[in-house]
Amino acid sequence: MERNEGMAESKDARPWTGPSLSILLRDLRHIQNSKERSAKLFEWLIAPVAPKKFFSDIWEKTPALIRRHNGNYYKGLFSSEDFDRILREDHVNFGVNLDVTSYFDGEKETHTPTGRALPVVVWDFYKNGCSLRLLNPQAFSGTVWNILSILQESFGSMVGANVYLTPPGNQGFAPHYDDIEAFVIQLEGKKCWRVYDPRSNEEVLPSNSSRNFTQQEMGTPIMDTVLEAGDMLYFPRGFIHQASCLSEIHSLHITLSTYQRNSWGDLLHKLFPGALDLAIEDDVEFREGLPLDYLEYMGVQNSEREDDPRRDSFNKKIYNLMRKLLKYAPIDAAVDQKAKDYIHDCLPPVLTKEELACTVYSAPARWRDGGPRNVVLQIRGSTRIRMLRSNVARSLISTFPIQYVSE
Repeated sequence: MERNEGMAESKDARPWTGPSLSILLRDLRHIQNSKERSAKLFEWLIAPVAPKKFFSDIWEKTPALIRRHNGNYYKGLFSSEDFDRILREDHVNFGVNLDVTSYFDGEKETHTPTGRALPVVVWDFYKNGCSLRLLNPQAFSGTVWNILSILQESFGSMVGANVYLTPPGNQGFAPHYDDIEAFVIQLEGKKCWRVYDPRSNEEVLPSNSSRNFTQQEMGTPIMDTVLEAGDMLYFPRGFIHQASCLSEIHSLHITLSTYQRNSWGDLLHKLFPGALDLAIEDDVEFREGLPLDYLEYMGVQNSEREDDPRRDSFNKKIYNLMRKLLKYAPIDAAVDQKAKDYIHDCLPPVLTKEELACTVYSAPARWRDGGPRNVVLQIRGSTRIRMLRSNVARSLISTFPIQYVSE
């Protein structure tokens, strides 16, 4: 593990092996507890860094590079051949599933046309120096879907992905920062990465992604390194980054992303509307009318009237109401609303053969002898029910008027 400034760099150049992805996924099927299954997969993903050390010293704090000197470590996750097969066999649409970009002389250009992304068109863009970004590869790859659906239980937040294929000597995107925690997994070839500290406190752990930056706006990189197949780079949201392909070889990497809009502030967005509704219903002070003349001394146009005692009285009233609001905060109900978002957003599980046999998908309903047979499912009081994953359902009492917003 290394960080070019301040973080210790591993001098051990021996290959880090670990189990292959296919063996790991096979073994995970035998773990009944889905949280334990997720923990095992995440442990493999960031090995040899221990998860406890990762979350205490690195998570949301600093970038980290994990070198393995083993180009086959992530073999089976996704490949250029998978990319080609998807283009040929699946219905991939430009702008929906695939973006085409380039970055030259400080300018990012988007070349994405409309319509179906046919292989002859896509590979022509690639041959002319364009970078390809496959959005949501889990829609086309069962392996990616399986990995994301398992990992999301380690974060209590949806885990997404994009795949990037860049031709030798090219760059597809301008420097920018994201609003997600990023795990960059190098699958093929090599890529040069430069990572920069957030430029100000306002850009630490941002809620939204940035615009594109110029090279002059970023200062000196805190990390300037070449990622090789089998390596992984992590950086928190807010860290500016850019990546360019070396001249001698192409690059294929997949970025796993999580923790988008999963901050304390996002929880408070759920909490305060419900607290305010309860306070208004319960406390007459919240229902009393505003002063008749408050528009004459409050508002931006009156903000410089610091000597007006009415402003001080008005502000004190607001502060007092805000303090009283705290006792109405329905914290558990707000957390349940965050859980509702999570259940809505997260991927459905990839079922094993054994799990599939116990679901409605394996029901014996058939058309036979001129009509449907075995349609009624026999569920009795003695029938045992097992939740396939820990995140598929949640018990709650919906008694608080918590606002739910789906964008």
